[in-house]
Amino acid sequence: MSISIFLLFLFVSPSFSAFVAPVTKHHVHNTPFYTLKLQLKTPLQPTYLLLHVGATFTSVNCRRNYTSTTSHPIPCNSSLCHSLQSTQSINTKCDIATRNVHSPGGCVISPHKSFALVDSLALPTTDGRNPGQLSVFPEFVFTCSDESSRLLNGRAKKVVSGLAGLGFSNYSLPAQVSSTSSVFSICLSGSPSAPGVAFFGISKPYYFLPGIDVSDQLYYTPIVSYHSAITTKTTQTKRLEEDYFIGVKSVNVNGKPIIINQKLLTVDVHGNGGTRISTTTPFTMLEKSIFKSLTDAFKTESKIMNLKSFKPIKPFSLCYEADGLPETHLGPNVPQIELVMQNDVVWRVFGKNSMVRIVDEGLDVWCLAVVDGGRGSASSVVIGGHQLEDNLLQFDLGTKTLGFSSTLLQYKTMCANFNFSTNDAIKF
Repeated sequence: MSISIFLLFLFVSPSFSAFVAPVTKHHVHNTPFYTLKLQLKTPLQPTYLLLHVGATFTSVNCRRNYTSTTSHPIPCNSSLCHSLQSTQSINTKCDIATRNVHSPGGCVISPHKSFALVDSLALPTTDGRNPGQLSVFPEFVFTCSDESSRLLNGRAKKVVSGLAGLGFSNYSLPAQVSSTSSVFSICLSGSPSAPGVAFFGISKPYYFLPGIDVSDQLYYTPIVSYHSAITTKTTQTKRLEEDYFIGVKSVNVNGKPIIINQKLLTVDVHGNGGTRISTTTPFTMLEKSIFKSLTDAFKTESKIMNLKSFKPIKPFSLCYEADGLPETHLGPNVPQIELVMQNDVVWRVFGKNSMVRIVDEGLDVWCLAVVDGGRGSASSVVIGGHQLEDNLLQFDLGTKTLGFSSTLLQYKTMCANFNFSTNDAIKF
């Protein structure tokens, strides 16, 4: 077989709208984070990018060992650069950000700014059951930035090469890889040894072993978005906030609503308040008064259930002895938390997602995996990665709806059960 025919079979043009990628869980000092694996550069190389559902752009740290025959910066006077500016609103530079240097396009560079570039990206196609052939996107737009390193406080540099941006943007990863569908889904695995999965451009089916179509188990609630004013020296422009918010109207513990100032659950015109979904926040973070109300209610219900409390272990405030705490396939048997949405559908949080186990020398406890975000926090509720594990989330940007499954464990499957084997891979 000639090389050209071989390449034709190996790489297909990005005309198929559905794509898939593994999502791996990692730890830095017992703090979880999640990476999406794809192929970058020419020749293609496997690359791990920090998964960030609130980021406008996908970025790579191109200042560190970045070599590709197809990578090139975007000239600052190009129409593509202008469209990137309108997305970022206040960023007027597309080229390398070095102090007192001029770009190839003749623009003065501002210090400490990232710059835009184009390179090849590749993902496997999918029918929702298996991965298929590899599809290459030769003109994928990135930013050259060390944002992932900043989010991880400079750690995990050997693991993470950039950031996979899945936010509201024409240049997010989902928008660039699928022009025919505005749907993407993520399913974070709770196990570092078995990856979860992300789907792009497919709303159903999502088959997980032993043959369960999880798309049939989704409940839907509106995605709340808003416009915030960005003021420049010459004009005032508006942009859509990149993050994803949902309308939580109440929180229950064992079916009993906790006391919450309702104003905190509404996103104001400045983007403050409300409930935000985050894959870069490891554990759910609550505004101080909501945190106190939840932990007080959880403590009360725990006493009724005769759970043995243990001294708090930072950053958590409620911990319980693992010895004697019954466990089920949904995790430890603890008070159940419910997030009630504005359209009255309920996101149920069982022990596997509400609690985190801490095992050390002579120590074995379960702690409530929520942290105090303090007063005046930008978002009143931030649903973090631990609470998202083994939940399938479907983001439909066309209808502005979020589909969520609650834990897949209740259906006898999990996010690690997508079959990445190519033995039965789809054929095109």
